[in-house]
Amino acid sequence: MPREQKPHKEHLPEIVEKKYQKRQQARQERQKPIFFGLGMFGTIGWTVAVPTVIGTFIGRWLDGLHLLDNRISWTLTGLFGGLFLGAVAAWGWVKKESGGSR
Repeated sequence: MPREQKPHKEHLPEIVEKKYQKRQQARQERQKPIFFGLGMFGTIGWTVAVPTVIGTFIGRWLDGLHLLDNRISWTLTGLFGGLFLGAVAAWGWVKKESGGSR
């Protein structure tokens, strides 16, 4: 069996530093509670749902005003507009929470 080569003394500080950084990273990741993911999931859901509902209600109100002879469904326009705004807000929030620079 081949023997493991011992690291040279000049490489030892680098090896120790790498192991220390890995241990610190593992500690930081472990500190997040298990329910952190569920909380994030709920927050993202509300971030999308609230603008969607608000957009739908604004669209219904505009439909009630009989603008443009109802050629455009303002309810659907508001629904999709709110959904889009909510998705963009959720995406930004997730990007911020995950570190941001990707």
